Amino acid sequence: AVDLMDHLLGAYDELKRRLVRKLGSEELAGDALQDTWMRLSARRDRLDAVQNPAAYLLRMAMNTVIDRQRADHRLLSLEEVDTLMDMADPAPGPAQAAELDFALEDMVGLLQRMPERRRRILLAIRVDGLQQREVADHLG
Repeated sequence: AVDLMDHLLGAYDELKRRLVRKLGSEELAGDALQDTWMRLSARRDRLDAVQNPAAYLLRMAMNTVIDRQRADHRLLSLEEVDTLMDMADPAPGPAQAAELDFALEDMVGLLQRMPERRRRILLAIRVDGLQQREVADHLG
């Protein structure tokens, strides 16, 4: 039995030439052979003897192209994404609004329990956007 990975390496140029003829793209043919190599690597110990390795590898490479095209068709175009984004309601729903209210109450409670100096430092940095050095200079 011929090892398919060895056959792929030995007949790479011929296989690529045949795939370029079928696919019309040298880049697509190269990608297909690389994907075929990866698939063979993943299941090397489970390969059975193949009577016509070249035909088997070409069919396997074509199947990787078909799989990739199917996956690409499942992806949304930028226009479709924009349409979906336009349809989305940016306003929070009732559950989200309630969660935000509770989170805000928790944060206010934490701020009120902080020592005055720490609270001033935190607010100056996080709310006013001052640098730590500026706050340190300002507060001594």
